[in-house]
Amino acid sequence: MKGLLRSAAVQSALGWLLGVYLRLILRTVRWRHENLKAMEPHLADPSRGVVALLWHGRIPLSLAVAPQMWRKQAKVLVSPSADGEFIARALAQSGFPSIRASSAKPGDAAKMRQAVAAIREATAWVASGGGLVVTPDGPRGPNEVIAPGALQIARRTGAPVLLMGIAARPSFRLQRTWDRVMFGLPFGRGAVVWDGPLYVPEDADEALIAKLITEGSARLSAATRRAEALVGLTG
Repeated sequence: MKGLLRSAAVQSALGWLLGVYLRLILRTVRWRHENLKAMEPHLADPSRGVVALLWHGRIPLSLAVAPQMWRKQAKVLVSPSADGEFIARALAQSGFPSIRASSAKPGDAAKMRQAVAAIREATAWVASGGGLVVTPDGPRGPNEVIAPGALQIARRTGAPVLLMGIAARPSFRLQRTWDRVMFGLPFGRGAVVWDGPLYVPEDADEALIAKLITEGSARLSAATRRAEALVGLTG
């Protein structure tokens, strides 16, 4: 089964289907944005990049922020895994090219080199004024806990970190997935709650990064719960 899912034909078909779904949800859901005005100075500045975070479980709703992130010519940090392949294809169809990066296990030299190269590419892109969208708890979790990579990019570039909580109703969630991924249905209501910006000082040490991870995770989760409340989701 895994071999079948990794075949080029299946990856292409899955990418196409997900891409169609993403654009359908963007165009048919009535999206409401909260606190977007406060983010405008960062989104409108062509000389300075941004790092924008949303939880992995909200990837199917991620084009809700497309009009804003297209302005920053945003790229998306996506895992090089099989799942990441068709997600990258779907996002590319929707105007968001990917940078393929993932965490590497200790001792895996090949993946470590790949991860370092991807972080360098992403850092250079943000430093040049581009936008970078990251699901900081992906691709394996833990759910709704920010991994350090996105904050390290922000530290190296001085870019603001924008938080994006997203929800839609009616919707359904895949309860057996680690991130309880949410799929919205067409012609419903959606909400994006913006928070931030967060800044990571250039001289931030491990203790400060850990503190910012805790703070940022709590704020992104709070923005996500607020988005759920705005569309009438409870529990």
